[in-house]
Amino acid sequence: MGFFDSEIVQQEAKQLFEDYQALIKLGNNYGKFDREGKKLFIEQMEAMMDRYRIFMKRFELSEDFMAQMTVEQLKTQLDQFGITPQQMFDQMNFTLQRMKAELEKQP
Repeated sequence: MGFFDSEIVQQEAKQLFEDYQALIKLGNNYGKFDREGKKLFIEQMEAMMDRYRIFMKRFELSEDFMAQMTVEQLKTQLDQFGITPQQMFDQMNFTLQRMKAELEKQP
């Protein structure tokens, strides 16, 4: 069975995409959130990044041809911006840490 033939993989990918889209939409109003709302949003984004990192690791570890092609496509796309997948995750983490620091400064 191929990597993408797995119902579990398909469901996780679908749920990850839907959750990410919902968080991004919600994030458009981040500036209007109170302190607790911002804190919750940051926590949810951190959890999302953890889920995404694990999901991508599954692709990397799979011997399935299509999974490997997906990893290579991501690397190629990110290379156009001059970054690696690890740098992408590092940048996302840096952004979330900066958001936390800004939140701590607020009364």
